[in-house]
Amino acid sequence: METLTSNQAKTQFGDLLLKVQRNPIEISRNGKPVAVMLSIEDYNALEALKLQQLQQKMQRAEADVAAGKVHDGDAFFQSLIEGNTI
Repeated sequence: METLTSNQAKTQFGDLLLKVQRNPIEISRNGKPVAVMLSIEDYNALEALKLQQLQQKMQRAEADVAAGKVHDGDAFFQSLIEGNTI
């Protein structure tokens, strides 16, 4: 992934907008990565993937509840505190 400094991103913003249509661009400040700029298509695909994964987790949770595979929340957290597992 190409990296630009925040100053380069600011001064070359028009070019940056063209570049992110092909590949995400990392933005760094003081030598540390702070952001990634990506195309709207890549962003929408990422959001769709996150939604799909959330829906799958919800379906698994609903199936667990229907099958009686549930734990008491207080007991679960207490077991974590004590270092036990349910």
